[in-house]
Amino acid sequence: MSAAARTTRIEVAGIAVDILEAGNGRPLVFLHGGHPSVRLEPQARIAEALAGQFRIVAPTHPGFGLTAAPPQLTTVDDLAYFYLDLFEAMNLRDAVLVGASLGGWIAAEIAVKTTERLSHLVLVDSVGIKVGERETRDIADIYAITDKQLAEIAYADPQRMARDPKSLPEEELILMARSRETTGRYAWSPYMHNPKLKARLHRIRVPALVLWGEADRIVTPDYGRVYASAIAGARFAVIENAGHFPHLEQPNAVANQIVDFVSDTGRHS
Repeated sequence: MSAAARTTRIEVAGIAVDILEAGNGRPLVFLHGGHPSVRLEPQARIAEALAGQFRIVAPTHPGFGLTAAPPQLTTVDDLAYFYLDLFEAMNLRDAVLVGASLGGWIAAEIAVKTTERLSHLVLVDSVGIKVGERETRDIADIYAITDKQLAEIAYADPQRMARDPKSLPEEELILMARSRETTGRYAWSPYMHNPKLKARLHRIRVPALVLWGEADRIVTPDYGRVYASAIAGARFAVIENAGHFPHLEQPNAVANQIVDFVSDTGRHS
């Protein structure tokens, strides 16, 4: 990351949150997914690619990284309201909101509540909705497979992206375990979705872009197309040579899509 990047811890409504900030100008808020990685790494790669165009604000969700899991936050809906409080506390306005995977679900829940402080919404391989029949599994059960199997469905190039847990220091293994535990805390039941969210997506009243890794086998591009079709006027684009985490595998391609989209669609009035 650039030397200008900085990480601070602030408290909002009695809840501590670590925030990576980089760049200057118009705010872009990036909400990470439940990626089993070191603290701030998922944010850092995409922040570096975007910092030349935006002021990046990339929080680590409470309960991930080194912050405590507050007892009052137990659902994605809770996180959405928490982030609305954060936007107000930081006086963020005209912000581009980007969410990946679990973070995309949070971003969508924020946007159906209010877009007052938002100019654009970008969802990257987002979970959060039910697209198939009741007995159809839309989203792979990441808790029912091995780490090797998870890497194979999460990445276009698992050999390059996946890490061998046996080679990692204890500190990182603890962070990975916390990530999996906290993802389950927020998204276990119903598994990785809100049954009511799909029918609420029409409430999103800012330009929206839905990006999807072509090799995502946790939630396929077809799931992403349904997501986009439920948001009025949303664009859909595929990121080649990427799986469920295109902001990690192809950060520059994702950044270019976001920059072009914001430039093409202007500011929300």
